[in-house]
Amino acid sequence: MALTAEIIYKPGPATDCRRPLFFVPVSAGFPSPADDYIENCLDLNKHLIKHPAATFFVRVKGDSMIEAGIHSGDILIVDRSLEATDKKVVIAVIDGELMVKRIKIVDKVICLLPENHAYSPTEITESMNFAVWGVVTNVIHAL
Repeated sequence: MALTAEIIYKPGPATDCRRPLFFVPVSAGFPSPADDYIENCLDLNKHLIKHPAATFFVRVKGDSMIEAGIHSGDILIVDRSLEATDKKVVIAVIDGELMVKRIKIVDKVICLLPENHAYSPTEITESMNFAVWGVVTNVIHAL
């Protein structure tokens, strides 16, 4: 199934989302009890959202971007203030359908590329009602 925007959310600007931040590198081996301390707090809104007024969240549905690490059910953080330049992952709308794809721009020709070999690229033509809603800056998904 092609990856589409299922639900769109706007961030809550009053939300304070500070969490403990450890400045000690995380070991993939055995943990050290001496490293068990917190040095600071991290506000996820300040870390993940650069332009709050232009940012929204999208919950996605489908598998056309799995090779980019975007899976069905993931939440994407999308910034509408960023320019949709070549090779960026974008939220685009074609003829009223929202989709997540990598944009490819060569000599003013625009293509939307899936990141799953089971899907074909979409070349944007003049007959299509096309717009880019924003650039995906982060993906949030459970492991």
